[in-house]
This record gives sequence, structure tokens and C-alpha cells, in this order.
Amino acid sequence: MDEESLQQSERRRGSCLDVFLVASILLLLVTVTAGAAGGVIVVMRLQSKLHSESPSYMMDTSKTAKDPPHEYKVQKFVYLEAIRSELKSSNMQWAPVNYSDQTSVGSNFLFDENNHSLKATHAGTYFIYIDLNLTCTHQCADGILSLRVGDKLTCQVHLTKPVDQFTPVTRKCWTVSQLSNQSVLVTQMTVPEEGLDNWKLELSGSGFGMFQVD
Repeated sequence: MDEESLQQSERRRGSCLDVFLVASILLLLVTVTAGAAGGVIVVMRLQSKLHSESPSYMMDTSKTAKDPPHEYKVQKFVYLEAIRSELKSSNMQWAPVNYSDQTSVGSNFLFDENNHSLKATHAGTYFIYIDLNLTCTHQCADGILSLRVGDKLTCQVHLTKPVDQFTPVTRKCWTVSQLSNQSVLVTQMTVPEEGLDNWKLELSGSGFGMFQVD
């Protein structure tokens, strides 16, 4: 084979390799794009499920619901409001939100008003969340406020002296966890040894809730 024929053969092999490389890259991009699209679809479906099953008192917990949700939905949801503003290491004190002859504690839950504990009567997967709304009343020190819901959810707030003492500090914490019908949830508040003087938990906008997702 002469030199010219050899060069043409090498050029053809190089061209084939280029085509193969480009095709491989395009296939990889299509695969990645399809995977990402699938992930987005899954997330959107979960969000749609959560929003469609969320009761009115979850959408705006600062207001009393005037029109209670359908009984089928109410039984799977629970929402409790904070009833003590003081920040100290102790069990959180909660209370149901009552409207007309209805309550924000669904029939699938048992709330103990003495121990401020919550129990799900049906085993399953639950969306558990805490909303906190805090304000500094006067020259507040820095510190960390921690709330722990059994062994299912821990919510920490790093409190620093605000530039404007009238600006609230808000925090939302949530998790998705399995609960058995024997799970009893108590929320423990923990503050630093030196305390969190002049910090106040606003009762409006501070609450604890959950609902079954399966």
C-alpha cells in the first residue's frame, strides 16, 4: 500500500472515531436529560399530592379556619399551636386549634393535653413539621434554640441580635418519617445554660403539625 492510500485510510478511521465520539456524547446528554426530567416529574407529583391533601389550617395557621375541610381529609391531619412564649429547657406546650364544633386534631391522632404528647393511631409515613416565630423584646444575646420532636425531627434556630428588634426571626423545619401506632411524640425545647433572655416565642405563627402521606 502506497503512502497516499495509507493517509486516506487513517483519515477515514479518524472520521469514524469523530462520529462515534459525537454520537456517544449526544447519547449521554439525552440520558442525563431524561433522568433529570424524570426526577422533576417525581418531585412535582409529590408536591401536588402534598398540596392537594393539605387542609386550610395548614395553609394559614395564623387564622382560625371558618370552613372545616372534609372529614376524610381532617382525620389524617393534626396541627397544634404553641401556648407559652417563654424560652426555657422544658417540654413544649401545645394546644389544638378549635373552630365551631371541630378541632385541628384529626381522628387518626391522640393528643394528651396533660403531657402535651401526640400519638398517631395508624402506622405509616408522615410529613412532620414545626413553624417558629420569635422576636427580640430588648437587647437580646446570641444563642441557639433547639426543638426536638422525639427522635424524628430536630429544629435549631441560631438567634443573633437583630438590627431592628421588631423584625421577627422565623424558622421552618420538616421531615418525612415512618411512625408506628405506638409512637408517642413529645417536643423538647433546649436553650443554652445562660438562657435566651429577652427572646420571645410568638404564639401566632408557632406551631407543630403532621399528616399522613401514604
